[in-house]
Amino acid sequence: MAFSPIAHGELGAIVTSLEMTNRPPLRALPASELRLERWQAPTADAYRTLYRRIGEPWLWFSRLALDDADLLHIIHDPAVRIWAVLDRRGIEVGILELDFREAGQCEIAFFGLVPELTGKGHGKWLMAMALQMGWAEADVQRMWVHTCTLDGPYALAFYQRSGFIAYQRQLETFPDPRLNGLIPRDAAPHIPIITAVSAQKADD
Repeated sequence: MAFSPIAHGELGAIVTSLEMTNRPPLRALPASELRLERWQAPTADAYRTLYRRIGEPWLWFSRLALDDADLLHIIHDPAVRIWAVLDRRGIEVGILELDFREAGQCEIAFFGLVPELTGKGHGKWLMAMALQMGWAEADVQRMWVHTCTLDGPYALAFYQRSGFIAYQRQLETFPDPRLNGLIPRDAAPHIPIITAVSAQKADD
């Protein structure tokens, strides 16, 4: 068994990619009090606000690292379709982003609910909606998604139960986004921050 230390100030994650290459059979839509509202052209600030509310506990940061122009270039692309998940009061509590930019494929780019809604069965409804809309495109032959070990502990099993098959695993390392100001330092307390200073203190 070999161990490869990760540099101080960085994080490491195992990324698992999963795919579905056949349209799933029609099933009854799971019950939910939530609904989807298409975001035709969200502002950069509105998008980041919802992205943060959903993703900070899991250290989502990729879209926060983009400037406005680069972010809008993606989320305003006609082949990238985004829905906000709304509760009964009309408050945004989740996101579904499907990326059709590669011919014949649909990537579930972002999929999530605010932390207070997790574990209540709403994810099954949201996945049913994602599959319905992804496979509705006539030329789609494959849907895929990736998750990593920084995501919720049940994310990988959830995608597998939804019909996705794992086909690739990768190790990804990157600067801890809490150290460069992209995400508050107190986010994701279950993932300790390790810097050269903290390591030195541990040795003292």
